[in-house]
Amino acid sequence: MPSLKDLRSRINSVKSTRKITQAMKMVAAAKLRRAQAQAESARPYAERMERMLASLGAAVANSPTAPRMLVGTGQDKVHLLVVVTADRGLAGPFNANVSRFARARIRALEAEGKQVKLLTIGRKGAAYLKREFASRFIGEITMLGKKTVAFSDAEEIAGRITAMLEEGGFDVCSLIYNRFRSVISQVPTEQRLIPAAKEEEGARPAAQVPDGAGPQALFEYEPAEEEILNRLLPRNLAIQVYRALLESAAGFYGSQMTAMDNATRNAGEMINRLTLNYNRTRQANITKELIEIISGAEAV
Repeated sequence: MPSLKDLRSRINSVKSTRKITQAMKMVAAAKLRRAQAQAESARPYAERMERMLASLGAAVANSPTAPRMLVGTGQDKVHLLVVVTADRGLAGPFNANVSRFARARIRALEAEGKQVKLLTIGRKGAAYLKREFASRFIGEITMLGKKTVAFSDAEEIAGRITAMLEEGGFDVCSLIYNRFRSVISQVPTEQRLIPAAKEEEGARPAAQVPDGAGPQALFEYEPAEEEILNRLLPRNLAIQVYRALLESAAGFYGSQMTAMDNATRNAGEMINRLTLNYNRTRQANITKELIEIISGAEAV
């Protein structure tokens, strides 16, 4: 049975831990508001850019001079997976969920006979996937020391992917990240970057067509579609990476805030249990001392 001194030390230790988790919760909540606003602001632009390029690319997809970033290499043998996680932990299952999703995807591709290459953004994902797939790694990127995610970071990552494509380093590139849905829900998501997704005729749901829009207009592009795509595809790649980084950042702070809130509550419950145990032990010691004093007095 622990002594009163041990119980006091443990109570003080848990109280110190609760102060830390409460402070981390408040910091995460403050950062979450900004990160969530950035992620939600980036979504419409990224989605419309992707749809516009898909529609534009459908016109030149079968052309022999179509941009490589649009149509890929024409093969499906080597897959590059860009996995986005956080550099820090203490965020519940945030990093583990997207890492497990990436692991399942790697296994599925290799079961189909594909070669997989990994580029990780964030230390936690790299540490998790290296346990089993260290030989597939071609690079690791960390955001440690950066207060916020900047578009220049996404451009640098996109430039690295583009250079690998020009060197023939892969055939298909996909982005795996946690999509922010709410403070308590982050969804592991896979998004294909290269070759770009094509918009199939008639594939657009009727709900997306504005009421009374009538027949859809046919557009003529100036300059030619291929020249426009050559300029916009690299920028779209950076935009999609930037969006994934913002979604991941918002999801991380939401998950961390939830985890620290749970930890603070658990610490409070543990303090109550330890305090009750301390009081009972102290009362038992006092009772024992009284009995010894009374017994000694009666013996005299």
